[in-house]
Amino acid sequence: MEQTNYNGALQRALGSGFGAKSTAAEVIRGIDLKGKVAIVTGGNSGIGLETVRTLAGAGAQVIVPARNVEKARANLKDLDRVEIHALDIMSPESIDAFAESFVNSGSALHLLVNNAGIMWVPLRRDGRGYESQLATNYLGMFHLTAKLWPALKKAKGARVVNVSSGGHQFSDFDFEDPNFNTRLYETLLGYGQSKTAVNLFSVEFDYRAKTHGVRSYSLCPGAVGGTDLSREAPMDLFQKLGYCDAEGNILPEVAASLKTLPQGASTTVWCAVSPMLDHIGGVYCENTDVADLSADLAMIGGVKTYSLDRGNALKLWELSEELLGFDFDVN
Repeated sequence: MEQTNYNGALQRALGSGFGAKSTAAEVIRGIDLKGKVAIVTGGNSGIGLETVRTLAGAGAQVIVPARNVEKARANLKDLDRVEIHALDIMSPESIDAFAESFVNSGSALHLLVNNAGIMWVPLRRDGRGYESQLATNYLGMFHLTAKLWPALKKAKGARVVNVSSGGHQFSDFDFEDPNFNTRLYETLLGYGQSKTAVNLFSVEFDYRAKTHGVRSYSLCPGAVGGTDLSREAPMDLFQKLGYCDAEGNILPEVAASLKTLPQGASTTVWCAVSPMLDHIGGVYCENTDVADLSADLAMIGGVKTYSLDRGNALKLWELSEELLGFDFDVN
């Protein structure tokens, strides 16, 4: 019987031997990526940079597409086997240009890590009128993956790793008003919806792509310190959530619970390289293993079934094609 992860059918820990405190360096130990080509979006800071450092250190040629090329060059200057190219993930024209250039190079693409993302932002829209978190965290990922499909298929054994979040539990996907045209915008609702979309895309893409040797995964890196995600977060929101005191200082118990960047990148790297995933895809991972299903909406951790729902995964695929104006034929 054909195995898929629709509705979370495969969501159970594999016993990876790693955990929440494992680091990317521990996960990559003994893995040789010489001859492999990887693309890591958002790879010039935070867990993306740690992911790039780890993959390149294992021998992969890593391409980092970046909106701010000069910043990327400064942050990545000490790394070997890393190339930087221009890409604005919110611009369809920029995505098309980057992907066309890569595909035309004739190179196979063995690893695509869709890591770029934003959070805690006020209501903004891209040039098409799409809400910015949906556009950045999900639609740009779908668009880039679609345009790089010929290179992924050419690898005859590729993985697409999509950075999601435990924040997917903040919201199911609202098919009636995904861009907050009529409903009240709340930043965490927008974020949660975009990450639920990542999970739905990952399970549907894996189902369509696996016959070509391409597998797909989504993951939660955990609450990680040292990222840029909170740079626009209003302090009063953090205070209401119990993260900060009245002066805006992060509470000691909150700071102690955060993962380091090497720990935050470990699940991404595990999804990219672990032999344990050679014959399984479409799963949502956390703490460096496959996550368990969590039906209790009030419970933090695990993956919510609605974000792996078969009907919604297909519906989202069709909506994404409509919003982006092209068909993503995986054949």
